[in-house]
Amino acid sequence: MTAVEAGRRNLRDLLQEIGALTPDWVAACEAVPRELFLPETIWPGDGGTAVSRSGDPEEWLRRAYTNAPLATQWDDGRHTGTGPGELVTSSSSAPSLVFRMFAELSVADGMKVMEIGTGTGWCAALLSARLGEHNVVSVEIDAAVADRARKALRAAGWHPRVVVGDGLLGCPESAPYDRVLVTAGVRQVPRAWIEQTRPGGLIVLPWGTHYTGQNAVARLTVAGDGGASGRFTGAARFMHLRSQRLDWPRHRDYLPGGGWPPGTRESVTSLTEHDVLTDDSYAAMEFALGLLVPDCVHTHGRSPRGTQTMWLYGLTDRSWAAAFFNEDDPSRSQVYQGGPRDLWDEIEAAHRWWAGQGRPEHGEFGLTVTPGGRQEVWLREPSALLPRTAPTR
Repeated sequence: MTAVEAGRRNLRDLLQEIGALTPDWVAACEAVPRELFLPETIWPGDGGTAVSRSGDPEEWLRRAYTNAPLATQWDDGRHTGTGPGELVTSSSSAPSLVFRMFAELSVADGMKVMEIGTGTGWCAALLSARLGEHNVVSVEIDAAVADRARKALRAAGWHPRVVVGDGLLGCPESAPYDRVLVTAGVRQVPRAWIEQTRPGGLIVLPWGTHYTGQNAVARLTVAGDGGASGRFTGAARFMHLRSQRLDWPRHRDYLPGGGWPPGTRESVTSLTEHDVLTDDSYAAMEFALGLLVPDCVHTHGRSPRGTQTMWLYGLTDRSWAAAFFNEDDPSRSQVYQGGPRDLWDEIEAAHRWWAGQGRPEHGEFGLTVTPGGRQEVWLREPSALLPRTAPTR
């Protein structure tokens, strides 16, 4: 058995063992090797040291058959060289995540699928192997990425339709679709995706808030009235559609001087570093906080004195907050806030709400897009809509 054959088999076996690869996708997995769709240079994980196929073929192949994401483009193609750029803008997702989303898609023979975000072309090839290439349309905004994907697809023997265009608009000329698979994160579900999906069809997409870069996979069923609704199925991390990327706020715009600005409000917090940064249900907790504290981002790190610190920034005004966690005496953790909103108070209220609801995980939440386009998030039942903000008391 060659190294290539061993790598393909080992990855397939791993995906089956962890339950990501379901029986109906095994044949497609075996027919569409991942390495055929990877470029000469890849950056493992979140963009570490580059690995070149010509420079280190063994390591390149080992990475191709590791269940991990691989960065394939930086900075919308402006990046050159082998060092990491500033922002990963195209990638090959972890195989387990790919097949997990395929399982949520619940395809059947003869169904037509639109994919938003062609990337390397691997997903389009897998869908072609499962459903027939004539039933697959893939939309990619980056012409260079789409061209590389077409070449990889042709070389591998697959010819689905690859369209260069804004994924937010879908591909109306080939609609309606039975399924829509989105491989880039969104914060607003475009009307076009719902309109181009037949009633009863499914849209599987990563959806999230500004609060965190983490998304949750939503599985929405399209209704005959032009709406769509369904549950989240678990956490996932995807780069966002270009038009929905976050322009990260600059600290100096909020605190332009060297000290706390006039009007800073000082208090202490009952929340600990564990509560908001290292909880066992951290991903679910972050998701819930983002739902209840809108238009807010957060970051954390060590202060110059070594204290774990969490910063919050409002996106619609100049509200900000900073919490300095006292590891020896949590009751003395200091909070400073400024601007129109008391962002830390909102975080405390959201955390109390989440804990009071039994610390729900992603799968207990759901998303409804109304016929008018309004997005509503609910807990456990579509009628149990989340409050716009958590009660402060």
